[in-house]
Amino acid sequence: MRSLVILQASAMVLAVSACSLVPPLDKPAPPIPATYALPVAGAHRAADIGWRQMLPDARLQRLVELALEHNRDLRLAVLNVDSVRAQYQIQDASRYPAIGATAGGTRQRTQDAIGAPAVQQQLTAGVAMSAFEIDLFGRLRALSDAAFARYLATQQGQQAARLSLIAAVADAYLAQRLAEEQWQLTEQTLHDWRVALALTRRLHAARQASGLDVAQAEGQVASAEADLQARERARVLARNNLELLLGTALPADLPAGRALDAQPVLTQLPSGLPSELLAHRPDIAQAELALVAANAEIGAARAAFFPRLSLTAQLGFASPAMGQLFKGNARTWSFAPQITQPLFQGGQLRAELRLAELRKEVAVLQYEQAIEVAFREVSDGLAGSATYAGQVKAQQRAVAAAAQRLRLSRLRYEAGQDSRLELLDAQRQSYASQQTLLDLRRDQFSSAVALYKALGGGLEK
Repeated sequence: MRSLVILQASAMVLAVSACSLVPPLDKPAPPIPATYALPVAGAHRAADIGWRQMLPDARLQRLVELALEHNRDLRLAVLNVDSVRAQYQIQDASRYPAIGATAGGTRQRTQDAIGAPAVQQQLTAGVAMSAFEIDLFGRLRALSDAAFARYLATQQGQQAARLSLIAAVADAYLAQRLAEEQWQLTEQTLHDWRVALALTRRLHAARQASGLDVAQAEGQVASAEADLQARERARVLARNNLELLLGTALPADLPAGRALDAQPVLTQLPSGLPSELLAHRPDIAQAELALVAANAEIGAARAAFFPRLSLTAQLGFASPAMGQLFKGNARTWSFAPQITQPLFQGGQLRAELRLAELRKEVAVLQYEQAIEVAFREVSDGLAGSATYAGQVKAQQRAVAAAAQRLRLSRLRYEAGQDSRLELLDAQRQSYASQQTLLDLRRDQFSSAVALYKALGGGLEK
């Protein structure tokens, strides 16, 4: 047994002391400027702001919790991590000797030298190591490192999927709030316009309004009725999209949601420096680890050109009688090293090396592309952060002005100083300005959520 331990220890020492043919990894310089065009200062980095702090609405927080628990895309990402981890464990196991216990026996009838029948029996027991490759040139180590890097990359991919899901749920919730409030506004407007139509018809019956006024009021109501159907459709579609992201139906016990004009979403996030994206964006980390894996695979492809040394060994006992099997004189052993040097394979090894080098070039481009996309997303978010607040304030003034115009137009129409057409135009302007304000508020919050995601916002529970 002591010989077996020494043999196993020697094999493991040879395995871990192999040389490496993996080339040095020189990551490309980030293809982005040193600063953003519209930087935003702040005491805390966006990556340190948890999603609950970013999205304080209790209803939205509950929806995010449901999505993190039930969303199937996220569950697939988790299973993918587990799958790649198992692949890494399989690959890494090839670096170590596989030792198994064996036991067997044979019994056969033969003839002795004078032709008389004889029965022979042989019993064996022992442990064996079969075709263990001693990693002299680091091929197995490089494959193991590549598999480990891909495992880490899938972990980062899972984090990226989780952050994307949080942002998608927030955006879908805002879309649902927008659809709900636009439907409410349209319903209230339709009610007001139906009241105005009834009044116009009474005035026409009393010969105080023309048929043109009635036709204009009827057309206005019909337009609002059509708009209400569109808003109803938008409500259903928004709910369906939200339930798809959640992976389950909306529960009945959700907390009450907040209106768009009362949403506490953080809209001013500190941008930091572009270089910080490399540390905080999980998709960039995923691309970088994919580059590490591709680089390690080049080392494995290089090592394939060199000889492979494999070792088969067995230590045990053999005896014709069970009672003598484990006696000292029944001990047996075998030791069979083998070396293999590739001579001619039709260019396969060179093609595999070239393929590994091409995959690394692809990984470099994907890494640079991930950085460029991240920089553009942050720049877009900062542009929204710098402009939406002023645009919303301006639109609020437009809504107030349209409401004032509508009030004055109604008074002038009732006094007979303005035509029905002027009142109709004032009503349409007021309705359109309110709808635009709702759109802007939703866009402002969606832009803030997108910026939070682009900056690699915090993922703590």
